[in-house]
Parts: sequence; C-alpha cells; structure tokens
Amino acid sequence: MLKVYGIKNCNKVRDTFKWLEENDVDYEFIDLKKEPLSEGKLDEFVHKVGLDVLINKRGTTYKNLGLKDKDLDEDQLFDLLLENQTMIKRPVLEQDDAVLVGYDEDAFDSFV
Repeated sequence: MLKVYGIKNCNKVRDTFKWLEENDVDYEFIDLKKEPLSEGKLDEFVHKVGLDVLINKRGTTYKNLGLKDKDLDEDQLFDLLLENQTMIKRPVLEQDDAVLVGYDEDAFDSFV
C-alpha cells in the first residue's frame, strides 16, 4: 500500500490527499509530527533520493535554523534532519521500494 509521509496541516500534503482521493488511490498517512521517522527509515530515504532532494531548503525550519550559509557535511545535515523532521520536503510517497518526494501530479500518475 502507498504510504504518504508529511504533516497534516501542510498545503502540499492536503493537495496530495485530494489528488489521491480523486484518483481512487488507497493510502496510509504517517504524520511526521506524531510519528517521526526512525534513523533507519530516514537513512533509507536518503539513500534512495538523496539529502538534497529530501531537505526543503525553502521551508521555515531550514531558514529558522540558519542553515543557508553554514557549510555542513552530509552527516551533520542528516543529524539535523533527524532532529527537525519538519524540514523534510513534503509529501514523501513510498510504495514498495520506490520513493517520491514533493507534490507533482504528473509524477503521481506514473508512481501510483
């Protein structure tokens, strides 16, 4: 079954729910505020899509942490992302071994 990771009040996540429902796609929602990713699951996502794809550099959390001008290595970024999961670009869709990050209806069509 398709899993959707995100935050319930995120506009992109709500748009994703709407698209999935309009296209009769069953899914399970995992709210990252209530059920944060384990270190292992986050590591799995990073290996599949990369930190650059997974981190929302335009989001509030990234900006509030002042990361734009910091020169952090991947381990430091990973640790920050693990601690601040609201910095994950949303939604994250997972189906079988595939992971898709971000709201993109065309990508949804071929993913689900």
